[in-house]
Amino acid sequence: MTTVTLTAAPSLPPLLARGALLSPLKRPGPGAEAPATRLVLPAARADRTRLAAYREVCGFAPDQAALPVTYPHVLGFPLAMRIMAERRFPLPLLGLVHTSITVTQGHDLPVDEAYELSVYVKELAPHRRGTEATVVTELRSGDTRAWTSTSTYLARHRTDTPAAAAAEERPEPLPAVAEWKLPADLGRRYGAASGDRNPIHLHPLTARLFGFPRAIAHGMWTVARCLAEHGADGEVQVRAAFKAPVLLPATVTYASRGPAFELRSARTHVTGEVLRAGGG
Repeated sequence: MTTVTLTAAPSLPPLLARGALLSPLKRPGPGAEAPATRLVLPAARADRTRLAAYREVCGFAPDQAALPVTYPHVLGFPLAMRIMAERRFPLPLLGLVHTSITVTQGHDLPVDEAYELSVYVKELAPHRRGTEATVVTELRSGDTRAWTSTSTYLARHRTDTPAAAAAEERPEPLPAVAEWKLPADLGRRYGAASGDRNPIHLHPLTARLFGFPRAIAHGMWTVARCLAEHGADGEVQVRAAFKAPVLLPATVTYASRGPAFELRSARTHVTGEVLRAGGG
């Protein structure tokens, strides 16, 4: 794998535009390979203004000494977009669906610290609905790997893999804890705080271009909001799966029992768990 060291985080708007322009030219197939590039930003820091906006829109307490457990994903997102917007990345950026994320945090991450940030695509794998990319983001503090995430992104296309023979058994719903009313502009607010201005999140008109009747909430907003309510700090592992989009505006229920949490309305949108050190 080739390591490319950056001097600054890439600007997202040109990357999103490039990815959109190249998307119609990409035809993923069984032989698709991940680019063998690791991008490294040696001194990544959180911008306090954007961090404050992120805390507010996601429901995290203001002025904490440590970064929210999901915030390194925001720091790494421009690097991931640079890789996925390249011509040699075989999956179209438009329509790429974030399907899951696993986060492992070794300790609280001080807000003012500079971290070595790296992002790479671990693999591409066939999926019954298309091709799935696994993207790894790592944050190092000195010689210690302090935070790691593994995200999967699905590019839907026709495959020869047969559909599942039967639907998965639905587990018993978790006990309801809170009800949240989500405004129509939530996608625009989160996009401004995170930099992720995918058109499916911004406005009903742009969302309809991709088959959604209304704008949808960012998947990473849904898991961040759940973790702000649940609590996830210190040495912790978080696993979350994105099940169905949240059409905005919406009223959703946050539910939790022990380490498990979910976000639901008429459908289940997110399921996950928070595992503390020692597995509890």
